[in-house]
Amino acid sequence: MGNQTILKDLILSGLSDLPTLQLPLFLFFLLIYLLTLIWNSLIIVLIVTESHLHVPMYFFLGNMGGLDLCCSSLTVPRMLFDLHTETRKITISACITQVFFFTFCTTSEVSLLAVMSYDRFSAICQPLHYTQIMSWKVCGQLMTIVGCLSFTNSLVHTLYTCNLTFCGSDIIESFFCDLPQLLQISCSDISINVLLLFIFGGSITIGCLTLTFLSYVYIFKTVLKMKVGGGRRKVFSTCTPHLTVMFIFYGSVFFNYFQLNESHRFAGNKGVSVFYTVILPLLNPLIYSLRNQDIRKASRDVLKKILPNAV
Repeated sequence: MGNQTILKDLILSGLSDLPTLQLPLFLFFLLIYLLTLIWNSLIIVLIVTESHLHVPMYFFLGNMGGLDLCCSSLTVPRMLFDLHTETRKITISACITQVFFFTFCTTSEVSLLAVMSYDRFSAICQPLHYTQIMSWKVCGQLMTIVGCLSFTNSLVHTLYTCNLTFCGSDIIESFFCDLPQLLQISCSDISINVLLLFIFGGSITIGCLTLTFLSYVYIFKTVLKMKVGGGRRKVFSTCTPHLTVMFIFYGSVFFNYFQLNESHRFAGNKGVSVFYTVILPLLNPLIYSLRNQDIRKASRDVLKKILPNAV
């Protein structure tokens, strides 16, 4: 290592090296990003302005929309910039900063999905005590725990990443800086970083999955005791979107973070990264709102206020 030059800048490999694909990819992801901004912002505005949405379930959904906005804005603008200018150089300090904020958002989303499952458990299995269990004070405390847990996790990984040296390959096999790809190109000993990734990441993921699993075990037991009809349909209408988002998100995260080996360099992993950083933030509000009667009613009410003669 003594004869190797310490790197100060890194190169993002981007999505494609083919010049003919740069403009189509730029336009496609620009459209996806704009739709993500519009749809998540609309969900947040509806939840804030419509009084009948001022309940814990939509409070958490609004926070999920905010996380999706942050996650998408951390990665897509840089991707669009590189597609437009073909400038893929990024300083190591900027790269590590992106890792910090992206890790924070990812951890927050994992934790928030678990909190949302607990909220559904409380509403369905303990409806008479729901307002006491999920009071606004408790909701605030849960979001504070999510924030502190996410900050601690991202800070630990960032501090240990700052101690790494980069002196070999300067190419990150991705379109943004993420921890696994950054560890792969370091010429330092990354054993402690990998250990921390599995300890912290594994503990948070297993803990959140356990809470979610137990919540839905009790939910399904309660559903089986219900008479066939409106009660079951209402439960499925509120739980199905959450389960759908959870399976998609966890599948993507497991695929990206828990296979730290050379096979991770294949282009297929870029597709997974694109899915959970670009596509999923757009799908989340669609999944939660398309069949949600409350969101649709709120949308109609707002539209009536804006265009009273059009509805």
